[in-house]
Amino acid sequence: MSVRASDILQQATDRFGQRLYWHIRRLVVSHDDAEDALQETFIKIFTKASSFKGDDDKLEAWCYKIATNEALQLLRRRTHLFQSLDTLSGELADLVVTESAPDADRSAVLFQQAVMQLGTQQRIAFNLRYYDELSYGQIAAITGKSENALRANYHYAVEKIKAYLKENAI
Repeated sequence: MSVRASDILQQATDRFGQRLYWHIRRLVVSHDDAEDALQETFIKIFTKASSFKGDDDKLEAWCYKIATNEALQLLRRRTHLFQSLDTLSGELADLVVTESAPDADRSAVLFQQAVMQLGTQQRIAFNLRYYDELSYGQIAAITGKSENALRANYHYAVEKIKAYLKENAI
């Protein structure tokens, strides 16, 4: 076992473990699916540690990129061949209700359903910016998208969420 691989894995679990879990959970909704994707994320971090060429500043983005890919991979397994991940939006929105605690705040559940209605790229940009409070530069490193494209995705996501909440207000 490589000392570097175990050090990188230890740093990733200690520094980002909880945040990676919630990032994945916001993408896949289900706790069990999030746990599975997180486990796969840590396995990938360990096995790919030798290919990590950055410093501590880049470790966070690298871990988020792996976690995002693992979450999307899990979602892809739910779709039919040649079907877009965006077709899962309704199913994920319904799952938000199922996964919510019985005494959950109705407005919080509605907000989560609104987020789940977004397309995959908008949802990723929104989650990383809104919840994880990452800069557009960090999100660009994670997603491989330009900062301008991410700004546009975030803007449109916010507008869609507002429209959904207005349309579905209690």
